[in-house]
Amino acid sequence: MPAHDVVVLVEGASDAAVVELLADGVGPSLEVVAMGGITNAARHVRRLSARRPTPAVLGLCDLRERRFLDRLEPPLDGVFACDADLESELIRAVGPAGVLDVLAALGELARFRTFQGQPEWRGRPIADQLHRFAGTRSGRKATLAHALAARLGPDDVPAPLADLLATARRLQRG
Repeated sequence: MPAHDVVVLVEGASDAAVVELLADGVGPSLEVVAMGGITNAARHVRRLSARRPTPAVLGLCDLRERRFLDRLEPPLDGVFACDADLESELIRAVGPAGVLDVLAALGELARFRTFQGQPEWRGRPIADQLHRFAGTRSGRKATLAHALAARLGPDDVPAPLADLLATARRLQRG
């Protein structure tokens, strides 16, 4: 495996898909690692700290899980937290109407409308419905997150992602 100047640790595949898409152009020495859950962070940091040269390591996580990254040894070079999670950030950035357009393009709009009609979800805010719907089928969260990220313009990238990418660029320049 080639050495990378900057490694970004993310919780799962959907997070990795978004960061990889948005990091296009950051530089070839950026590696995104899906950890398979935040509780695996320490193992990944130990493995990365054994590399020579040691890369800069950044982390992206959900706000409620930031404590797992903040207490790592050695400490990360930057931790960026999504409020409340990456899917929520993307839904806010694209807006509910934009998310519905993406669902239509993915052939998922009819399924979403059926989901909305379920008694538990009737009358709830659409952002909550969209967020929950994203996780109701294996692979949907990653597919939807990638499609939403692809719709973002440079000024629409949620702050935690924009800050992470700016830090990665700065660290690569050295």
